[in-house]
Amino acid sequence: MSIPLGAYIIATLVLLLIFYLVWNHLRQRKLIRQLKELANSLEQSKQQIIQEQEHNRQLKQEMTNNIAHELKTPVSSIRGYLEILLSGKTVEETKKQFFLERCYSQTLRLSDLINDVALINKLEESSDLFPKEEISVSNIANEAITELEEQCRSHNIKVNNDLQTPTAILGNHSLVYSIFRNLIENTILYAGDNIEIGIECYKQDSERYFLRYYDTGAGVDPSYLTRLFDRFLRIDEGRSRKTGGTGLGLSIVKHAVLFHGGDIYVRNRDAGGLEFFFSLKKK
Repeated sequence: MSIPLGAYIIATLVLLLIFYLVWNHLRQRKLIRQLKELANSLEQSKQQIIQEQEHNRQLKQEMTNNIAHELKTPVSSIRGYLEILLSGKTVEETKKQFFLERCYSQTLRLSDLINDVALINKLEESSDLFPKEEISVSNIANEAITELEEQCRSHNIKVNNDLQTPTAILGNHSLVYSIFRNLIENTILYAGDNIEIGIECYKQDSERYFLRYYDTGAGVDPSYLTRLFDRFLRIDEGRSRKTGGTGLGLSIVKHAVLFHGGDIYVRNRDAGGLEFFFSLKKK
């Protein structure tokens, strides 16, 4: 028995309608699922942003507290010495001279602290303000060595700069200088006397120079190695204050290396002392 053409058309339309309804339902379910996934992703991003903001707030609060703590000692010292000098009491000339020298020493420490804090803040918040030009890493390392030559000599520290020229990068002169100056100063302050410092480029590829800075000094307790670049880290509180370090030198080193597209890590040498491995992006 043949099916009337009208019934066939109606059946076909019904099937098409059912197919469309099913397809549309599945499409809506897929769309709903995608919208839910998008909503979840947005919520996760929101939570991540909130966590990052809270983390940054805590870091800034911690840094503010640390700065206040670091400022307290020199300011209190300066105030104490000046109060004695201004009290009207008779003070021996030798003591006056000593008090003035201590005040001057503490003002230098305050100046160093302010400069270091300002540099880190600028690197974190306005790194694009640092101009870049073609510079020689080897030459800049020599500048830092020359600047600190007298201090090294007073501690009988020999510095060997084995960087071979040219070691050209597109970078910021003052930041690269701060890398070597802070590393050398850190050695002078904490590594001990009668030691050696070495600087070398142990490897390079098409994109980066890989450098090693080491000293033959005391090294540090292994438990501190992962925190050595933290701001205001005090491995030896009394000695740090006596030697006048701001506690920001190695943090500046890390920020300056990151600014130049590299990374850095530190470890104790088997033969004694510390060695820093870091990379700098070529021009």
